[in-house]
Parts: sequence; structure tokens; C-alpha cells
Amino acid sequence: MAALAMKAPLLPEGDAASRHEFVVAFAGDDRHVADYLMEEVLQRQPTHVQTFLLQTSILERLCGPLCDAVTGRDDGQDTLAALEQSDLFIVPLDDRREWYRYHRLFSDLLQQRLRKTFPDDVAALHRRASAWYVANGDIPSAIDHALDAEDFANAADLVAQVAEA
Repeated sequence: MAALAMKAPLLPEGDAASRHEFVVAFAGDDRHVADYLMEEVLQRQPTHVQTFLLQTSILERLCGPLCDAVTGRDDGQDTLAALEQSDLFIVPLDDRREWYRYHRLFSDLLQQRLRKTFPDDVAALHRRASAWYVANGDIPSAIDHALDAEDFANAADLVAQVAEA
């Protein structure tokens, strides 16, 4: 991504000092990287894939059933496999390819786009994730998503469930 950003017209051709300064100053929030990811990657995806990416960007780890619970769809595992096959900034976390995560920069940009495009949906997505984690026995993750949804009563109830442990 840095190499792509270095090809931007802002850097003079053959100017080694400018290129060195660019590399030293390069950060994930660089405008060229963000533009590339959003315009060249996200916008080229079909609408249903864009929606899936945005909705699941709230998750640190992804698996098919969790994605289904968050998105309300039933193709989570197939979509994750297709994203991996497309090299779409997704990393498998286990050998069975059940759990994945998005590349951190890509996830951050997706979350920014989600909050900008669908701000009213964010809390509901977190509530769905929290409910899935409760049903699957991962109370700490359920608490995190309840807090992210600003569902403080539910978060307090979940904390009370595990307080003694």
C-alpha cells in the first residue's frame, strides 16, 4: 500500500529525499491509502459484499455464524471464504478457516465508513453481536459489544453474571 501511495503525483519522480521522508512519515491514516482502500477495493465490490463488509467491521474476529447473526443473512461462512479467496484484506485465524479477522487498517476504514453512512445501525449491530456471544458462552466479548452499543443495562447484567468468577 505504501508503494501505491508513493506513486501519487505529489512525490517528484526520482526525488530520493522526498521518497525517504514519505516512507518515514507514512502512516495507516495516510490519505492515499484510505482513498485506495475505499475507492479501489470497497467500491468495486457488489453491493451485498459492501454491506457485509461494513456490517461485520464491528467485529474483531469473524466466523460464519457470528456474521449471520450480525447481518441477518445466512451466507456468512461462504462470504468469508470468498473474501479470503479474493485476497480482500482478510486473515484466517485458524487452520480450519472458521475464524478470520480483517486487516486492521481495512477494518478501521470500514468502521469509519459505517459510522458515516449508517450511523443509526451501529448500536443494533453491536447488540446482535453481544447476543450471539452470550448464546455462545463468550461473556467478555458480549460485554464489550454491549458497551459499544451503549446498552449499559445489559452490560451491567452480563458483568453481574460473571462477577464472582
